[in-house]
Amino acid sequence: MRVSLWTILREWGRIGCIGFGGPPTHIALLRELCVRKRKWMTEGDFEDAIAACNLLPGPASTQLAIYCAWRLRGRAGAVVGGVAFIAPGLVIIIGLAALFLGSSPSRWILGAGAGAGAAVAAVAVRAGASLVPGSWSRSRGPRWIVYAAAGATAAALAGPWVVLVLLVCGFVEMGLPRVGLVSVVPGGLLALVWVAFKVGALSYGGGFVIIPLMQADAVSHYHWMTSTQFLNAVALGQVTPGPVTQTVAVVGYAARGLGGSLLASLVAFAPSFAFVLAGGPHFDRIRRNDHARAFLDGAGPAAIGAILGVAVPLARALHESWQFGVLAASAVLLLLLRRSVVVTLLLAGAAGVAAALAGAPLPH
Repeated sequence: MRVSLWTILREWGRIGCIGFGGPPTHIALLRELCVRKRKWMTEGDFEDAIAACNLLPGPASTQLAIYCAWRLRGRAGAVVGGVAFIAPGLVIIIGLAALFLGSSPSRWILGAGAGAGAAVAAVAVRAGASLVPGSWSRSRGPRWIVYAAAGATAAALAGPWVVLVLLVCGFVEMGLPRVGLVSVVPGGLLALVWVAFKVGALSYGGGFVIIPLMQADAVSHYHWMTSTQFLNAVALGQVTPGPVTQTVAVVGYAARGLGGSLLASLVAFAPSFAFVLAGGPHFDRIRRNDHARAFLDGAGPAAIGAILGVAVPLARALHESWQFGVLAASAVLLLLLRRSVVVTLLLAGAAGVAAALAGAPLPH
């Protein structure tokens, strides 16, 4: 069945506009469209595609969207579908970045960012905890605990080295020699390109794995933004449709304005297109490859640990006492009452607006 590029543009663009809630929502919408509604793929083909994308570094749900479009119309379909899926959320988050990172934002805007940012640590714990059962069922045992602990420790204490720890855990599980990756890049555009490349090509396990990496580079190393602004960036990545990876657009905006935002986005998402365009015909072999699965058995638990561990630096970035109250309330909503991430962040942002209008101190 030959599907028109216009159909791919329309349907993938629709998912990009309504895909609030991260990868689970994206996967559900793609399954509904490609398997149940249009019957372009069988359930088995779709599950195999998910498994193959989970073996690749970078944003898995974005790669799944690109791959499903590739199945329908080859390389042209992959490019059209991928761009349509990414663009809506990217446009929104760049607009919000301009609003929140402007020279003199209103007090209520600062309050909304401080409130939503306060909830981000709880969102990270929710994201990591949701991944534990599936990963544990695949490779339970002492090594799983060691890998997860290594990832959590790296995220909590040594943000720039998270990717290295994930790679080491993966290669140890494969039984290969350890490899090193040192991030020493001078400032300027080259630094922004390197940070965005690491986000798109060297991260495993979901969007939150990139958070400690970006936080260390954007806040501590290159000083493109403050810790408060970084929390705002993470919150914006959660309340907008599309993948969490688009948080890098806010970092790019802080570093070099609109041009930096577009450059960082292009570099971060380019590997996902490259992986599918080059590897799409070989996805079945990738999914069944013993080395690839062994690598994921090591890197996967480490990535989950990193997602949980990133809550520590995110919580440490809070400055005002009322923000800790928002964090506690958000943890109750997310972890105990199981409310959605988007609703929780919107409520946290509203609490921040109320605090700002009541005269509460705001972080700088």
